[in-house]
Amino acid sequence: MRCIRYMQQLAAVAAVGTLASFAPQAIAQMQEVALSGANEVPAVQSGASGTASVTIGADHSVTAKVVAKGMTATASHIHEAASGANGPVIVPFVKTGDNTFESSPGAKLTDAQYESYKAGKLYVNVHSAAHPGGEIRGQLAAK
Repeated sequence: MRCIRYMQQLAAVAAVGTLASFAPQAIAQMQEVALSGANEVPAVQSGASGTASVTIGADHSVTAKVVAKGMTATASHIHEAASGANGPVIVPFVKTGDNTFESSPGAKLTDAQYESYKAGKLYVNVHSAAHPGGEIRGQLAAK
């Protein structure tokens, strides 16, 4: 009798494990974005370039590292706006080196900002004293 009960328990555990494997998996989306003056609005003539490595989690968490080259960077952020438009800062980054910036621990998007991300309406840009509105920019695109 104990053997039958044990087999029933094993079958129940196996069934739960099988069902769990079909549950939707929350996957963070990491992307490398090239930053250039041509992507700024209006476009900026600059020899500067950069890259942004941005990970957006299903929980709306944001992890980012931005590296700029050929400029003296003063600030970097994620802004909310479609390509070809400018929008407000929604995730400010912390300067960690001469031309490097990172997201703060615990940075998150709101539900509305996450929907904008999924619609391709977020961008990263890097500001300088010469171009306080932004010198280089790249649009984020959810996969």
